[in-house]
Amino acid sequence: MTDETPNTATETNIRHHQEKVGIVTSTKMQKTIVVEVRRRVPHPVYKRIVTKRSKFMAHDEHGKAHEGDMVRIVESRPLSKNKRWSLKEVIRAASTGA
Repeated sequence: MTDETPNTATETNIRHHQEKVGIVTSTKMQKTIVVEVRRRVPHPVYKRIVTKRSKFMAHDEHGKAHEGDMVRIVESRPLSKNKRWSLKEVIRAASTGA
């Protein structure tokens, strides 16, 4: 019984941060990107599928993301007044119209 207690204690210490996938809409700030996340939900009254969008400011330390890229952001500690997310990975780079 004492062998199981440390396992459950370590499992409760694991923090699961929320992740979101969206498109980068702005990279004009230093080390900050703006990510637009879209989701499709049914309207509460009319039951029609409606697209809702939210914009999140995310920390991009190395400047890997560019406008139009699809990225995954993860919840983090507050980094500034509006930044509570960090860039985890670039899923798909934007296609350049060359």
